[in-house]
Amino acid sequence: MRVIFIHHSCFLIEVDEKVLLFDWFGNDRVEGWHFGGVLPEYEPDTPFYVFASHKHSDHFDMDVLRLAERYTDIHYIFSRDCRMSPRFLDRHGISRQARERIRYVGAGEKCDVDGVHIETLRSTDAGVAYYVETNGACFFHAGDLNNWRWEGAGDLVNGTMEANYRAQIRKLSHKRIHLAFIPADPRLKEHQFRGLDYFLKNTDADYIFPMHMWKDYSGVAAYKKRISNAAMAERVVEIACENQVFDIREET
Repeated sequence: MRVIFIHHSCFLIEVDEKVLLFDWFGNDRVEGWHFGGVLPEYEPDTPFYVFASHKHSDHFDMDVLRLAERYTDIHYIFSRDCRMSPRFLDRHGISRQARERIRYVGAGEKCDVDGVHIETLRSTDAGVAYYVETNGACFFHAGDLNNWRWEGAGDLVNGTMEANYRAQIRKLSHKRIHLAFIPADPRLKEHQFRGLDYFLKNTDADYIFPMHMWKDYSGVAAYKKRISNAAMAERVVEIACENQVFDIREET
């Protein structure tokens, strides 16, 4: 398998002949930010699966539907809050072919899309998180499912957030996960890795990719040094830059 960190929370996975893309948005989609991620190109008949966890501008961009102009075997799996009306899509020049390939999902759903099994969890912010199985590989992309602990929010709000986050992650405790993509937002300061730490200790994910770091990857190495269990620390992948490529050795 190959994983490409595009930018922010956007990752692309190549697994056998399939390509899975999570939470893509254009480089200047988020006001005040420029991201440098570039999508690789594939053969037009490549099976392509595009996921959007929710409609925030740093996770979803309507222009991802234009990939249907290039790829004939493309499938879109969007959180229901990304729903767009036919009139809106017409106004923005989105083809009928693209809109017919969208499947909208809510929290707690299970579905199969052309050989890809999908289960959703409820986000602690907006939309859903995705657990995905295909070709013998299992992935988890959290979207904005995280233990968001904001300064000034108060113990009641932060405590409820933590309880809700842990309840969702416990649903994954007995699931096989080869690759997981988990928020580690530096705006949370000393709580940046609070959610990831719980995920690391309560799932058996082989590799965990921190994300949602707003181009600041400096905290990952320091976090790994604080983990006393060396084997556990090795499961956390250090991200250094946009467009970084990771070739994942599959266990036999």
